[in-house]
Amino acid sequence: MLTRQFSEEQVMFREAYRRFLAEEVVPHMERFREQGVVDRDIFKKAGEQGFLMVWPEERYGGMDDYDIRWEQVIIEELAYARCSDWFGSLHSRIVGPYITRFGSEDQIERYIPGAVSGDIILAVAMTEPDAGSNLAGMRTHAVEEDDYWVLNGQKTYISNGINCDLVVVAAKTDPQNNPHAMTLFLVEAGWEGFERGRNLNKLGLKAQDTAELFFNNIKVPKSNVLGEAHKGFYYLMEGLAEERLLGAMGYLAAAQLSWDLTADFVREREVFGKPLTAMQNTQFKMAELRAELDIAQCFVDQAALAFNAGTLSAEDAAAAKLKTSELQQRVADEGLQLHGGAGFMDEYPISRQSADAKIATIYAGSSEIMKLIIGRHCLGDHYDPFNQRNF
Repeated sequence: MLTRQFSEEQVMFREAYRRFLAEEVVPHMERFREQGVVDRDIFKKAGEQGFLMVWPEERYGGMDDYDIRWEQVIIEELAYARCSDWFGSLHSRIVGPYITRFGSEDQIERYIPGAVSGDIILAVAMTEPDAGSNLAGMRTHAVEEDDYWVLNGQKTYISNGINCDLVVVAAKTDPQNNPHAMTLFLVEAGWEGFERGRNLNKLGLKAQDTAELFFNNIKVPKSNVLGEAHKGFYYLMEGLAEERLLGAMGYLAAAQLSWDLTADFVREREVFGKPLTAMQNTQFKMAELRAELDIAQCFVDQAALAFNAGTLSAEDAAAAKLKTSELQQRVADEGLQLHGGAGFMDEYPISRQSADAKIATIYAGSSEIMKLIIGRHCLGDHYDPFNQRNF
């Protein structure tokens, strides 16, 4: 495979994080899956060792380095250690930046140090029973009164929903005049009117707590409005490219693991007196997937560098999300097929890899939404043909 571009410090960080996972997380993952939630102290242990949120300024406990490759290392190692159902990166690199990007200095000082240390676990609440990719269908709403907003509504499929201490909640604030007028609120889980629903049972990602959240006449102080009122929709859109790139890193790392697990199996498994690797069909399948994985890795790594340079487009992020999520599913399913009946048994990791992969093409924007984004761009008036780009 072509050489990947990580700094010496990031390579050392990878080795240290790998040891942390092996010592503090991996031994407990089966218990976490059985109970449907990761213990809160895992966040704190990661925070104590500087692994939870790398990028915030040093005065808040971070390293003051927004290079997305730090998070790429974390995401990849979580996948390789089979710990991807601990959504630490949702806390650290998806929700956290909303606060530093759009929040006031007071909000940053109140919440970011605790998020870095693991004392405050973060979540974001957009999805509702009748509103997924279509945020305009959102029913959660807030009404301004005196020095606070009254928040009402419900959210579902909220990752970190059981553990969370602070939730970035999207709510409509001018539904009669503008369906896109929504505001982001920083809602503390201890406030009156905040209620957690069920920890939802899922096909895969069993250790990740995914919950319903209810907001019943919560009085949100105006000091907890994130950014400007009515601009929440645009704030959410601004963070989507980064979220989809982070997702692509995880989908691809999971796919790489599925390939490795399958390669180990077919080297050892014998059929008709020969190892599976001697079968032309096995060689063709594994070679095809190997080539696709390596090509996808080059694209994702280049997208990471583009993000660091401030040049990653929404369309390129959508392309990364589309292809890596579908590749994650395909590699896991092909791997399960090559395992034969063993692949259907939970004692073989490929079984869990296949189940965990099913959500990849749905959350963070479904494959259909990604195709719309890409299609509107490449067939639009401002698209540059390939032979006019990068020259």
